[in-house]
Amino acid sequence: MSNSDWLIILSDQFENLDKHTQWGIDFMERYAKFVKERLEIEQNYAKQLRFNLPIGKCVAHLWFTTCLSFYSILNELNDYAGQRELVAEEMGHKVYGELMRYSQDLKAERKHHLQEGRKAQQYLDHCWKLMDNSKKKFERECREAEKSQVTYEKLDNDINATKSEVEKAKSQYYLRTHMADENKNEYAAQLQNFNAEQRKHFNNAIPHIFKNLQDMDERRTVKLGETYRNFAEAERRVIPIISKCLEGMVSAAKAVDERRDSGIVVESFKSGFEPPGDFPFEDFSQNLNRSGSDGTISTSAPRGDGTPGSRPDPRHVMNKTKNKLWPFGTKKPKGPSPEDFSHLPPEQRRKRLQQRIDELQKELQKEVDQRDALNKMKDVYEKNPQLGDPNSLHPKISETICNMEKLRSEIHRNEKWLAEVEGKQSSRGDRRHSADNHHHAPPGRESPEGSYTDDTNQEHHTPHRSQPPPAVPTSEHHEFDDEFDDDDPLPVIGHCKALYSFDGHDEGTLVMAEDEVLYIIEQDKGDGWTRARKQSGEEGYVPTTYVEITMEKNCKGAVTYI
Repeated sequence: MSNSDWLIILSDQFENLDKHTQWGIDFMERYAKFVKERLEIEQNYAKQLRFNLPIGKCVAHLWFTTCLSFYSILNELNDYAGQRELVAEEMGHKVYGELMRYSQDLKAERKHHLQEGRKAQQYLDHCWKLMDNSKKKFERECREAEKSQVTYEKLDNDINATKSEVEKAKSQYYLRTHMADENKNEYAAQLQNFNAEQRKHFNNAIPHIFKNLQDMDERRTVKLGETYRNFAEAERRVIPIISKCLEGMVSAAKAVDERRDSGIVVESFKSGFEPPGDFPFEDFSQNLNRSGSDGTISTSAPRGDGTPGSRPDPRHVMNKTKNKLWPFGTKKPKGPSPEDFSHLPPEQRRKRLQQRIDELQKELQKEVDQRDALNKMKDVYEKNPQLGDPNSLHPKISETICNMEKLRSEIHRNEKWLAEVEGKQSSRGDRRHSADNHHHAPPGRESPEGSYTDDTNQEHHTPHRSQPPPAVPTSEHHEFDDEFDDDDPLPVIGHCKALYSFDGHDEGTLVMAEDEVLYIIEQDKGDGWTRARKQSGEEGYVPTTYVEITMEKNCKGAVTYI
């Protein structure tokens, strides 16, 4: 026996060997699970390659070298997918299936050997208990014999003791002595039997069981080595065919001939007709009246006065063909909305851009968290290779980093647009403040078209009286009617005077005449609209820049929107 034999070094480690053999079987099953996941990846990869093969729709162009080469590449790719399926099949049959069958056999064999070991140990424990009981009984009988001897000697030396008492003590002494001798013989026999069984246990039974367990574990190790080799061989066997597939793809690429394709185009579309000749000049002025001496044809210059037969003024035509406008002077958007939301008013554009930036930031954070998790998983795989291959995570990490760069670029682009909008708003605000520098707006309030003035009882909003400014369109004007569904009317928080007339042809808006006084029931929320009520009780929205607003500071129920 060598020092690698379990019996020499591990004769007293039955429980630890039990745990070790169980670990070996568990490790084999974990490796089998890894192989199963790998072959499932191969199967899905091959399936997706076959599923994603595009079907040719350009039958009329099939003879172009580009189409022929492409279909050749598709055929090679189909063969490549077949080789990946072959790899998965061999891994499933020669590696995964073999591991699972062998694992079941090892479990049954290990269970049998451990049962034999436990049975031998239980028999040895039984022999030890018999020996120990006989020993204790012998010890007890010896003590009883000693007591009876002391009693007999005491009565024998006592002159007052009767003869019958002495005889009785003597017979009791002889009985105890005889029982002690019998228990002595029983103890000796049990001791001899236990020693024999113990020698048999440690010299025959346990070595045989340990040898079987060691053989089983070594066979498990050899089987793992074989499956490792089969795992690699399944991949190596298809490398020559895969190389041929790749060579076929390269050959198909080299077969592309631009001159041949051009010739096919000529042959496909040529008509055989000669190019048309020049058109002759046809003179229709022979029958026209000519002037007296110069012989020129009298013509009249085109007119733009609108009389019959005159040419229309181009400016008049241009004015007639102007694009139709949305309500309040905004051009009707055509097609999809611009990516930078330039079709929206500045404030709404700023909000939409900020919302998009926030969403992109959340997506970027998700990608960062995913990258960190993949890096941690890679570190775990590098420290514990049996858990997985760290190289298999590189494509996913690269894809995540690429997504992060795309998101950062998108965020930077939207931030530039946002900075542009905010810059325009700040410059517009500076111009308004410089125009109305004799007024001072309250802190925290922005003056869109004028400034607010402090008074003891009210605030005045006085825009410049000139041409009516365009009303600000809002994407929420279709929600005006929904806000009038409340049963309780809103309290009056101020009043306003119309600087310009407003037709209010959209739903939710309010018609007003110039210099008409209205009650304010809701301030401008930043979208350019103020909710007002007529003296007749009709409510609706009017452009904030069309009215001069006076807000009552001490009015009950006044609502301030921040």
